[in-house]
Amino acid sequence: MDKGIIYVMSTAVPGLVKIGKTGIDNFENRMNFLERNGYFNVVALERKFAIEVEDYHAKEVLLDDIFKKSKVSNSELYALDIDLVVQLLSSFEGRQVYPKEKSKEKIFDDATKEVELKRDTSLIPDGEYVLRRKIRGFGEVDGRAYVEDGVITVLKGSICAPDTTVSHLNEARSTANIVGNVLQDDVICTSPSTAGFVIIGNKNNGWVEWKTLDGQPIDIFRNKK
Repeated sequence: MDKGIIYVMSTAVPGLVKIGKTGIDNFENRMNFLERNGYFNVVALERKFAIEVEDYHAKEVLLDDIFKKSKVSNSELYALDIDLVVQLLSSFEGRQVYPKEKSKEKIFDDATKEVELKRDTSLIPDGEYVLRRKIRGFGEVDGRAYVEDGVITVLKGSICAPDTTVSHLNEARSTANIVGNVLQDDVICTSPSTAGFVIIGNKNNGWVEWKTLDGQPIDIFRNKK
């Protein structure tokens, strides 16, 4: 059986991923090409997980069959939660090719946690939410977010506290475009606490910090399960 690499990449379109295969010796070239040039008129592709497996042609066919209802016609693009795909790929027997700094077990555990978090986030009704609280040494933050189909978008114009010594631990916050404590662009987040980190600049319980427009913490929706 031939060995090869199966990979998944995120794209510029939230909820749209690319699943593909490539030869072992061609992996870096393939990733670099897709990250530079995009695929199927979709740009900003970024590698997320890759694994070397036996009989990779058959395994790609299996994945295509599992996810066929989510497939964009005549492409290798799928409307899927990327953490769900990573969770599945990391359960395969084989050598993890990317990322190299985390074990396959850690990748699987992290992906499982993200899937569970997103399942909870899907309970939040569509609509606008706010985060307002006083931050020592700064004053009051004024965060606004919109939820649609379980996706939380922190809205530009939100007033954010300055960075703290641990803010680099949160990718959404570290890459957010904040000028003069004002968020300049919308930021898509995977959980309420990630969205809260964008505003507060520190660890938080987003289920308590984010509130409905009438002042109810969004945890009320999770507790209705």
